[in-house]
This record gives sequence, C-alpha cells and structure tokens, in this order.
Amino acid sequence: MTRFTDKRILITGGTSGIGLAGARRIRSERGSVTVTGVDSGRIAAAAEHLGGDTLAFANDAADPQAALDLAATVKNWGRLDGLWLNAGYADTDTVEGIDAAFFDAMMNANVRGPVLQLAALASSLNDGASIVVTSSVSPYEGLASTATYAATKGALVALTRSWATALAPRGIRVNALIPGPIESRLRDFLPEADRQAFEANAVGQVPLGRIGTADEAAAVALFLLSDDASYVTGSQYFVDGGMMMI
Repeated sequence: MTRFTDKRILITGGTSGIGLAGARRIRSERGSVTVTGVDSGRIAAAAEHLGGDTLAFANDAADPQAALDLAATVKNWGRLDGLWLNAGYADTDTVEGIDAAFFDAMMNANVRGPVLQLAALASSLNDGASIVVTSSVSPYEGLASTATYAATKGALVALTRSWATALAPRGIRVNALIPGPIESRLRDFLPEADRQAFEANAVGQVPLGRIGTADEAAAVALFLLSDDASYVTGSQYFVDGGMMMI
C-alpha cells in the first residue's frame, strides 16, 4: 500500500513500541515521518532504522517549552498531514501512597503535554489532516494500582471528543487509539517477576489469549491516520484482543 505517498506525519513518542512500528509502516508506504523521544540512544537508533528523510529528535512532552520547540522544528520541516500524539508513560500508585510530585509528573507528561502540543501544532496541520491520540484500556479496567495513569488516559478520551468537534470545520479528524495489553516498553518500570505476572493476568482476560504486537496496534493507528478513515472522527478504536468485550 502507498497510503502516505507525499504525506508528512509526526509521531510523538515514536522511537519505540507502537510509535516506532507506525513510523516504519509509514516509511514503507512512501510517507515522510518525524518522531520524537527522550532517550538519546533510541532516538539515534530510530533515525538510522527509519532512514530516508526521517527526522528524529529529543522532545519531552512533560516540559511546557517542548511544545513550542516541537512546533518550530515542524514549521521548518513542512505542514503536517497527520499527527499521532503518542508520547506518555505509565507507573503504579496506591490510594495512600500517591503524592503531588507523582500526580503532577504523570499529568504533565500524559495530559498537559498533548494539550500544549496540539495547541502549538494546530496551525501547521493541513485542512483535512488526521490526528490520533493514544489512550489505553486503563480507564475502563478499574485496576487499583493504576488510578492516576487511568485518569490521564481517560482525560485523553475526553479531549479527543472535544478536539474532534473543534477541528471538524477544517475537515481535521481526531480519534483515540485504545490499546490493551501490547508488547511494548510501557511496563518496563516493573520488576521482571511483576511484569510477567501482570502480563499473564492480562492474557487471562483476553479472549484471543495473547498479548498483542506493536505492529497490530500501529496498523489501527495508521488506518485512522489515512484517508481510509475519511468519515471517522471522535471515535475510540480498541486494540485489545476483545479484553473490554468481557
């Protein structure tokens, strides 16, 4: 397929996981892609892996200045046909253990970051462009250990719906990607034994009986970014192996 010929797509958090998988597929479909990350090693590796005219650079969504820096770089690169707001991170908490620093750090990266990024980048989006926002099944799971993370991802769903309404006059579509248990670095903060137990428990709740791949999640994001989804906006697309069907 060549759905992205002559199109420019920006993916925040695109140096690993589903973001990188999506960038790879965009390149294979003749598109130009820019990816951001926070780890210098992964940024360099992504640039080498993706090749061509790919831009890969450091940009921390938690830093309020980063959105303006991102917009300045994009302005030099060219107008955008697609924007995938994918950057974010996960951590666990308890009702008694959460403090202001923990809460603020996650809200700044996962919610304020995308809000400021879109505010700064809106003028660089072509009319008819597409935006994908990465949320999660966490808001629907009700797990005791991920309350703050779930709150950030629930906020993104609400933002997606409002952004879809606000940008519709320009023909810009906005949709949320809702990944379930996907192979990625998102759970790397957990000790290995805890991570394996978490994933085993997750698999037990998935009708398809396995963890999804980054490519499977990216395929749905790219559908939403492409003209194949030209009449889809304000929607949530679950990529969870049927997890939320139960």
